[in-house]
Amino acid sequence: MPTYTAVDLFAGAGGATRGLRDAGFAMLAAVENDREAAETYRRNHPKVCLFVRDIRAVDPLELVAGAGLTPGRLDLLKACPPCQGFSSLAKGHVDERRNDLVLDTFRFVDALRPRVVLLENVPGLSRDRRWPELRDRLAETGYQLRMTTLDAGDFGVPQRRKRFICFAVRADIPFGDEGNLTDLLPSGFRVAPRTAGQALKHLARHMHPDDPLNVPRSMSPAVRARIAAIPVGGNRFDLPLEHQLDCHKRLTTRNAGSSYGRVKWDEPAPTMTTRCTTPACGTFIHPTENRGLTLREAAAFQTFPINYKFYGNYGAIERQIGNAVPVRMAKGLGLIATGILGRAPSLDTRGRK
Repeated sequence: MPTYTAVDLFAGAGGATRGLRDAGFAMLAAVENDREAAETYRRNHPKVCLFVRDIRAVDPLELVAGAGLTPGRLDLLKACPPCQGFSSLAKGHVDERRNDLVLDTFRFVDALRPRVVLLENVPGLSRDRRWPELRDRLAETGYQLRMTTLDAGDFGVPQRRKRFICFAVRADIPFGDEGNLTDLLPSGFRVAPRTAGQALKHLARHMHPDDPLNVPRSMSPAVRARIAAIPVGGNRFDLPLEHQLDCHKRLTTRNAGSSYGRVKWDEPAPTMTTRCTTPACGTFIHPTENRGLTLREAAAFQTFPINYKFYGNYGAIERQIGNAVPVRMAKGLGLIATGILGRAPSLDTRGRK
């Protein structure tokens, strides 16, 4: 199996890098602005040339030099710009300048001329005004595009997590529009979704008993009593009146239905968000125990390795986990990319045909 090269933009804590490495890619360079996420990345991927700065301040040619590349020789450029502004959960003021980061991807495409570009984001990106601009720029530069929405569960991830996926493939590589992208997955790659219970059982068997991340968020007596009143498979609508929050009592519809919900043992977990261990913020209560999920359990639903090293305070790690590309989904997307690259003329280790 050939080793392909990759660069990871908006790398976060390194979930996508780990998945792409599992798929056979050598990660040469990465860019991440958040210093705590970058430290997590560095602790798990110490050999990658990591640029810890705002991507707008990174010269693509500097990245090319740091990665030891020449333009046109990179196999895969992965980009997952910050997605909160495109999410259906976004409320109130939208940081338009932050959303503009999606367009910065093109600067690196134009400079590196990678053979394949992988864009991953929430489905809302496809409806944002910036997407047609980026799509058209890629097409005008000679890239063939395939876009779809995929669920992490379709890659064997124990979580429901829909993502917008775009593969942009350079014109010199055969890339038709027949079939589904997932048809390019190897036949031995598990695609059936795993359940939350399976993930938690596996974690319990293999986790270090003193793992400092396997401790639930502290709770007040009122929150503890509220969680204890929620039955298996239930949520806030199952609470007796004395345990209901005033803000929920004022709602006239079944809004915030996932708040104080229990993860269902026999189904995939819900989407892990940046508040994925906070019961008030979603279906983030343990299936049977009267507590919220731990950071390590949330990381398991994101398919991080059990020994993955996270850096930062509790809230910083929670954000890193929620923002990550599920590792196994990234591996599957990487295997799709290798299927595409396998159709191209081979290059030796110096990037020559």
